Amino acid sequence: MAYKTKGTCAREIDFEVEGNTVTGVKFVGGCMGNTQGVAKLVEGMDINEVINRLEGIQCGVKGTSCPDQLSKALKAYLENK
Repeated sequence: MAYKTKGTCAREIDFEVEGNTVTGVKFVGGCMGNTQGVAKLVEGMDINEVINRLEGIQCGVKGTSCPDQLSKALKAYLENK
């Protein structure tokens, strides 16, 4: 799935979910080292655990962050499942 981000340097997050497990995440744009790190850390995790851990993380005064946007993407996925 692809999710267009809002308020971050990353423009999009591409992700895959199998059952309730996040199996792949790729950020388009953003701080490459940080986004790759987040992507690797969440692979294999339960989708709800990822949401709980990343939701609300802020980057400076933006009111959101790439991890927070990933939580929003996963929540949207669950709502439209």
